[in-house]
Amino acid sequence: MNQTKVVEILLLGFPKNPKSLNCFLFVLFLVIYILTLAGNLLIIILVAKFQSLKSPMYFFLTQLSVCDILLTTNIVPNLLHVIINGGSTISLAGCITQFYFFCVSEVTECFLLSAMSYDRYLAICHPLRYTSIMDFRLHLQLVLLSWLLACILTFIFAPLVSVLQFCGHVIDHYFCDFAPLLELSCTKQILLELADFVSGIPFVAAHVVFIAFTYISILITIRKITSSTGRQKAFSTCSSHLTVVCSFYGTVIAVYLVPSKGQSFNTNKVLSLLYAVLCPFFNPIIYTLRNQDIKSLLNKFIVNNKK
Repeated sequence: MNQTKVVEILLLGFPKNPKSLNCFLFVLFLVIYILTLAGNLLIIILVAKFQSLKSPMYFFLTQLSVCDILLTTNIVPNLLHVIINGGSTISLAGCITQFYFFCVSEVTECFLLSAMSYDRYLAICHPLRYTSIMDFRLHLQLVLLSWLLACILTFIFAPLVSVLQFCGHVIDHYFCDFAPLLELSCTKQILLELADFVSGIPFVAAHVVFIAFTYISILITIRKITSSTGRQKAFSTCSSHLTVVCSFYGTVIAVYLVPSKGQSFNTNKVLSLLYAVLCPFFNPIIYTLRNQDIKSLLNKFIVNNKK
């Protein structure tokens, strides 16, 4: 069976789960999805509404929220359909499109997290030069470059997947990810696996090394601050971002860069849920709970809307 004959892909989802568990998962993920949209949209609204949040750090945060909305909206609605029906079909074109937007959101998030690390590095390590370096033009360029590079890199990689010939139409997953599509292919995969390996490890490693360098420099600078209040304030501005970085890259490395020999698809499904569903849900919570500016303005926003 070649690619021209495969027009639909069957996503199995979680076929071994009892119906009662699937109903519970449906309600759980639906609630998480609604709260994810609400939390990320709230951050975007707060930054747009209040002048005190008009800074590069919060501008990057709004873009991270847009990225999380794109990621979760690309995955969760179809996940809910797969769960409630015990599996679901998606057109091959729709499957490739889902894979494309998934890659765009993930790659963009990598660039944005690095840009946010650079922003914190400048703010803490070079506070006197921060406003002159991280001006409106630079942080706008960093955001536009993040989205543009993500679209270009994905546009180069995704067509390699779209021209694969498939020997079947059943994927033991809940969305069109790279590994399940590769398993379904009956064409030679060496070049595609090599392209994924060469582009994946150096790409992720470059971002991890860059973020590690910025935070090592930040920690060295914080240790030199004599005031305990100053140290606490400096660390609090970075702790939420560092938490997001660790959760994001931890799951990405576990799923895509750790050798998958002997690793079941069920393990990959659970790990995929962490960065596709839970990370976008927890990101706005982490930033709002650890950020006094956002918490105070959120209270003000709620009080004003009650009047």
